[in-house]
Amino acid sequence: MTQHSETMLQETASQATTSPEKTQPVNVAILGAGDIAHAMATTLNGMLADERYAGLVRPYAVATRNSKERAQEFANKYGIPVAYGSYEQLYEDPQVDLVYIATPHALHADQAIACMKHGKAVLVEKSFTANAQQARRVLEVSRDTGQACVEAIWTRFMPSRKKLVELIDSGVIGEVTDVSANLSYPLEHKARIMDPQMAGGALLDVGVYTINFIDMMTPDYHLDRLNSVASFTSTGVDQQSTTAMWRSKPGKPTVMATATSSTLSVGTRRGMVMGTKGYMIVTNINNPEKVDIYNNQHQLTDSITLNEGQITGYEYQVVEAAKARMNGEIEAPSMPHADTLRVMEIMDSIREQWGEVYPFER
Repeated sequence: MTQHSETMLQETASQATTSPEKTQPVNVAILGAGDIAHAMATTLNGMLADERYAGLVRPYAVATRNSKERAQEFANKYGIPVAYGSYEQLYEDPQVDLVYIATPHALHADQAIACMKHGKAVLVEKSFTANAQQARRVLEVSRDTGQACVEAIWTRFMPSRKKLVELIDSGVIGEVTDVSANLSYPLEHKARIMDPQMAGGALLDVGVYTINFIDMMTPDYHLDRLNSVASFTSTGVDQQSTTAMWRSKPGKPTVMATATSSTLSVGTRRGMVMGTKGYMIVTNINNPEKVDIYNNQHQLTDSITLNEGQITGYEYQVVEAAKARMNGEIEAPSMPHADTLRVMEIMDSIREQWGEVYPFER
């Protein structure tokens, strides 16, 4: 393990220290039982067994929409004490501190609001909501109730983000001029992806990562304009798209950024940050594995591993959401509400250019 990786682990462990406000572990409930819910259950059990996170959280409950049997099956698999066959039963349980919302995009807003009005903090899977209007409504309830509300866009919370920004700030590639990001998976076998009523399509599911990557690599830059094109599935949701964004910051060159996503192809998952002295290539923007640094002669000068020591990668967002709950804060430092809303507004602008409107938005 590198010295940098050891430092990152120490920082993450220090973040998990419990506060005076709550000495007991944060009881985490999972809303939904799909693929991403299984990943979170695996993460929570991994955190229980990891001394860095000892005493911070515990998996407490799982709820499905209308199947106690399915919920119990999930609970048995992961050793979760409580299983509910309806979301309402979970809302009413006073022992739940933090709810991880793992349902389709179109359901996030109402579910997050219900949880917060019942005194629970929420960690809401990406995309946070289906559109910015819903996001504003959710964030308003967070402010009104004082409940923590965090978007679970895991790449924002990973130690790799800090390392990549440090490399850019070091000047190793000079001034940033171009950023590109691709994330594409064959996903059209999934019903929710093809369903307009569930805010399906590539943009909110995988495209959101490309936009977040660009946003993270150009922090404090202003979006001046964007142009976007897309193709659509037979059900009318976006299938493949490319978006060009021009981003500016006083005293810096204007950055040309390109985001590409698809539910049809096997993509490169690659992120690139290009500058006046060289460039960086990030392997897998969805869970950064390494970054290769090249000089102006296209020679590889360094290769840095980025994901050493992680359980699944989801643990970092859990730490920040749990700490927010414990400390009485309504947002997490790695993904504050302003950042969540800004990304949602960008995706609204992209869909507006395409003319893509979900049925419930009409």
